[in-house]
Amino acid sequence: MYYYDWTFILLLPAMLLAFYAQFKVKSTFAKYSSLSSRKGITGASAAQSILNSAGLTDVAVKETPGELSDHYDPRDKTLHLSRDVYNSTSVAALGVAAHEAGHAVQDGKAYAPLKLRNGMVPVSNLGTSLAFPLFFLGMIFSYRPLMDIGIVFFSLAVFFSVVTLPVEFDASKRAIRVLAEGGFLTEEEVPMARAVLNAAALTYIAAAAMAILNLIRLVALRSQRD
Repeated sequence: MYYYDWTFILLLPAMLLAFYAQFKVKSTFAKYSSLSSRKGITGASAAQSILNSAGLTDVAVKETPGELSDHYDPRDKTLHLSRDVYNSTSVAALGVAAHEAGHAVQDGKAYAPLKLRNGMVPVSNLGTSLAFPLFFLGMIFSYRPLMDIGIVFFSLAVFFSVVTLPVEFDASKRAIRVLAEGGFLTEEEVPMARAVLNAAALTYIAAAAMAILNLIRLVALRSQRD
């Protein structure tokens, strides 16, 4: 039933969007990774400069393994940049570094959506882990309350995905503004960095769409049992 029911087609638009988003972010990053910025500033230097300008002297910038593994960890106040971003002077590297520094600035300024998202991480992880096992156990044993609990748990994960969107959009907006106003990129290079960040944002949109459609699917399956 899980693999062959008609509701599975509800996920197809989000699946196609996810495939496209992955292709777009990798191709766009690769394109502008080969284009060095005229100022010759590395991603690590740009990130550190942005943090210093924001008064965030307690945030460390470290190189981390992996491809496109860049992220800011609010737990230990560390901005992790992949090798392709940390050491690179490319337009793409500066865009990504500034975006992650934007998350650190959000954290430093107690940006409400970021605080909400960070606070929801344990709840979202729990919901993601338990939702489908509980729901489909309820289906197998025709026990509707268990299905309902699964839907509630998954709703938490959906809410987390939706809350993530303004956090990511705001970080990108901050990044583009500081790259332009801070002189890290030229006027011609700013749209290139924006293209990289827009492609990355598409992955979060695809994730939110997949979560929402999965929730609709669970509700549709639940309705079939009434």
